Amino acid sequence: MRITAVTCVKNEGPFLLEWIAFNRLLGVTDFLFYSNDCSDGTDRLLDALAGREDLEALAGRVVHLPNPAEGRNYQMEALKDAAHQKVVKRAEWVWIADVDEFLNIHVGDHTIPALIEACGDPAAISVHFQFFANDGIDAFEDRPVIAQFTRSHNPDIWCGETAIEVKSLTRKDFPLQYYGAHRPFFSERKGDKKTLAWTDGSGRKVPHRFLVAANPRRIRKFPAKGARDFATLNHYALRSLDSYLVKNDRGDVNRENRAFDDTYWRERNDPAWQDASIARYLPALEAALEALKADTEIGALHAEAVRLHREKRDALLAQPAYMQMQEQLRRARTLPPEEEAMLLEMGML
Repeated sequence: MRITAVTCVKNEGPFLLEWIAFNRLLGVTDFLFYSNDCSDGTDRLLDALAGREDLEALAGRVVHLPNPAEGRNYQMEALKDAAHQKVVKRAEWVWIADVDEFLNIHVGDHTIPALIEACGDPAAISVHFQFFANDGIDAFEDRPVIAQFTRSHNPDIWCGETAIEVKSLTRKDFPLQYYGAHRPFFSERKGDKKTLAWTDGSGRKVPHRFLVAANPRRIRKFPAKGARDFATLNHYALRSLDSYLVKNDRGDVNRENRAFDDTYWRERNDPAWQDASIARYLPALEAALEALKADTEIGALHAEAVRLHREKRDALLAQPAYMQMQEQLRRARTLPPEEEAMLLEMGML
């Protein structure tokens, strides 16, 4: 089965090998990466992987392209371009996800083909996010992210919402209008919604309003309760505090004379639940990473990305604004803002 993973990256160098090796364990055969404005060696590492047929057993077939976007809409422009790339057109299934998202499959041999079989081979499968907390981890470590972060919100409730975002696997014969970052969009000219098989991560039909994208609040999400029997999408949006500071800089470098909004962090830093089920992949993942890093070229480029990541952290923490941000995040409650507001109103905080 040819499965192509499509993603956009900017300064994800230290985390690339883990994500690639993990997805190879799931059965992904091909990768299409779009990169832009990288300063940590992400692009150099991807270029090296793209030219190495001898590493396909560990890293699959890697295609690396510059992001074609000319404005700020990097992801959507890349996905529009991806639909015309051979590595996508020849795939039996397409998996669109980010480098901090890991598909945790609970059935069979824990691969994408096993998930597809469990769901009855539908035209699309949409799997719900589970946001994993920072859980007080300050320091960046060069070891698997999936081993370091094991706590999350209640899987069925996030920030007072029972509807949680998804990412989707799409079969080659899906009546596609275009790929979205979270789900494919249906073409009325190519098929009939009434007969379309589209399931959640438990093999159940997705809700009608999500299927037809009739409700703006349901275009990217729907209720998560009971939807994770076969798979969960582990989302490590925060990682370590060190890495979160670097990530924040990547998105917004100008914080002078402006208060830092910690809402994104607090919404994803709820450690109420523990879930270490993804650890089932760790022995094979660690062996694959060791083999990749043993390659002289790949190992050196990975080490360079790790070094540049740490140097960026050090440079940021030399700035008062980032020192303040670090302290603010350390002090922030691990309650989602909505839950804190409710408890305050009830006089329980």
